[in-house]
Amino acid sequence: MHEMSIAESILDIVEDEARKADSAQVTRIVLEIGQLSCVETEALSFCMDAVCRGTVAEGADVQIISIPGLARCGECQTEFEYTQRFTPCPGCGSYLVTVTGGEEMRIKELEVA
Repeated sequence: MHEMSIAESILDIVEDEARKADSAQVTRIVLEIGQLSCVETEALSFCMDAVCRGTVAEGADVQIISIPGLARCGECQTEFEYTQRFTPCPGCGSYLVTVTGGEEMRIKELEVA
């Protein structure tokens, strides 16, 4: 489960930012996770609860915002929602598709007390 290592990396960043803010408690963490990022959001939420125990982020409200997958066709330039990799363009059927969104994994907001 790679979500555990992702949660640990998120916690490292959160702890660094809390230190910079001279804060002893993180109360809220907002994450943006793209639908094409290969991250299972429920598993990540579970892992965040586990790794935050005993840290400055223990008890923090962790919110995960799902970012939809988006793509553009290289043949007809159609932009469309892309929910699964290796699917053709709905406009022309071409597989010459470039992902333009939905691969994100970022900490959008941190709230400290």
